[in-house]
Amino acid sequence: MAVKIKTKFGTVDIDNNVIANVVGGAATDNYGVVGMASQNAIRDNVNDILKIENYFKGVQVHQKDNKLSVDVYIIVSYGTKISEVCKTVQSKVKYNLESMLGVTADSVNVIVQGVQVLND
Repeated sequence: MAVKIKTKFGTVDIDNNVIANVVGGAATDNYGVVGMASQNAIRDNVNDILKIENYFKGVQVHQKDNKLSVDVYIIVSYGTKISEVCKTVQSKVKYNLESMLGVTADSVNVIVQGVQVLND
């Protein structure tokens, strides 16, 4: 399923994998985010942090009546304030979607799948 944007010149289709890469890049670029997590770790047989080519497993895109909703599954670093990390992820994801793709997300839902201790 692709997101369809209607313009005066025609229709633009943006594939969900493109949106997932933009969302995943924006989410992992925030302080306190260790990486992306799979939305269903048992089904995908993935218990680790997703690599960039698998960001689509950690992002769900919903479009209904020209409204876009994005679910982002992340793993946060131990010792960070989870609510603040989620707020920064939400704002960065919304900003990147608007600036890179011209798509306005009505809601960005951040789901924390785990907390990881970073060893220095």
